[in-house]
Amino acid sequence: MNETVVQVRGLTKLFGGKPVVENLSFTVQRGEILGLVGPDGAGKTTTLRILAGVLPADSGAARVAGQNVIDEPEAVKSRISYMPQHFGLYEDLTVDENIRFYADLFEVSAQVRKQRSGELLDACAMTPFRRRLAGQLSGGMKRKLGLVCALIHTPEILLLDEPTTGVDPVSRRELWSILYTLVFQGVTVLISTAYFDEAERCHRLLLLHHGRGLFCGTPAELKGKLPGTVLSIASSEPRRLRAALTGADGLLSAMAMGDALHVVVDNPERRVPELRARLEAAGLAFGEIATMGATVEDVFVYMVSRHAPERGS
Repeated sequence: MNETVVQVRGLTKLFGGKPVVENLSFTVQRGEILGLVGPDGAGKTTTLRILAGVLPADSGAARVAGQNVIDEPEAVKSRISYMPQHFGLYEDLTVDENIRFYADLFEVSAQVRKQRSGELLDACAMTPFRRRLAGQLSGGMKRKLGLVCALIHTPEILLLDEPTTGVDPVSRRELWSILYTLVFQGVTVLISTAYFDEAERCHRLLLLHHGRGLFCGTPAELKGKLPGTVLSIASSEPRRLRAALTGADGLLSAMAMGDALHVVVDNPERRVPELRARLEAAGLAFGEIATMGATVEDVFVYMVSRHAPERGS
């Protein structure tokens, strides 16, 4: 039977009288990776800080590892680990010294620390750098060291705030490999990310926009919410194409993606000739119009476009 280890109901946080998190509700099961996905300002960091017991909520309820983090935020801190975007490494200490500092904070014995740090450093490919000063590490290595420090006391729940931002692709893969290993051991992971491609790696996703939850479910369930078909229109000027197609019949959403414009249409057989004619009439150069599978980002853009009128955005 699945065990619910995080339960959030009606969570709200105001800054300057405006909601940063608004009436948010979701649950997380033991051994699950839940991705909090959305752009900057969506409420991801605020949500994680409340669950970590470092920021009070204005209303709502939240239980983490059986503890009421709204009324008793200190009670949960021995059972979780929270890694913020700017993790507090000491740059004038070595890798080993940083690990020992955090192990001492959580009263981890020397024997357990030695075994645990060895396993984690091996998993991160960081063992050769144990005596290097943290200030001399690359950005990706600092993130990996931060994760080792966050895991040194073997938490039940791991809260990660955009841990792969600015990290090279190899380090990103290594970080995710570690997370999958932890989940296999029964650790629950809540991870926020602005990278929609990373969302595919999570068991379930919580899509956030302006502090509201738009959707919570698996990536496959999310893609099933898209009512139309995604088309990719090759172009060196996708933003100009998007402007030209605004208001076209059957166009559900449009998003510039590198050297292409992704559009969602209700009926591709009918709309492709119409879109082609509209672009040609506007005198815009474009290439192949191809059908493609929906991505998490395509669905997110569609959902945001549906909610935009009520938020005035």
